[in-house]
Amino acid sequence: MELEAEFTTEPFRGEGEPPEHAVRARTAAERAGLSVDFGPLGTTARGDADALLDALPAIARAALAGGATRLTLQLSTPAAAREPAGAPPTALQRLITEVERELGTRLADLDRPGKQRAVRLLEERGAFALRKAAPTVAEALGVTRFTVYNYLNRQP
Repeated sequence: MELEAEFTTEPFRGEGEPPEHAVRARTAAERAGLSVDFGPLGTTARGDADALLDALPAIARAALAGGATRLTLQLSTPAAAREPAGAPPTALQRLITEVERELGTRLADLDRPGKQRAVRLLEERGAFALRKAAPTVAEALGVTRFTVYNYLNRQP
C-alpha cells in the first residue's frame, strides 16, 4: 500500500531560498527513497507505507535540527487508491478533463506557467468550491496542495 505525507515546517519565510529546516526535511525524505514534491509552502512525500512511516522520525529530526519550531504532518492514501475502480467521474474530475482538453495535454505534463493557467481556469469554473478540490487538483498537476494554494493566491 502507498501512503502520502504532506508536511510543513515553520517558521515560514517569504520569497527567496527555502529555510534550512525545510531543505533538511526534504533531504531526509529523499534519502528514504520516497518520491518528493518540494514546494514553497510545504512538501509531499509518497511511497510504500512501511518506508514512509519508517522515514517520519528522520524527517522530523532533520527539520528540528535545521531550526524548525513546528512540523505539521498529514498522512493519507493517494487519491487514486481512495476511488473505487470503475466509479463514474466526479464533477471535479470532469472539470479537470475539460481543462486538459482545452490546454491540449494532461495537467501533470504542463510547465509551471501552464499549471498556473490550469488552476486559474479551474478556479473560474468553480472547481475549488467542490469538496477535496485542492488535493485532487494537486494530484492531477503533480504538485503539492500547498503549491495549488500558492497558485491561487498569486492570481491577478
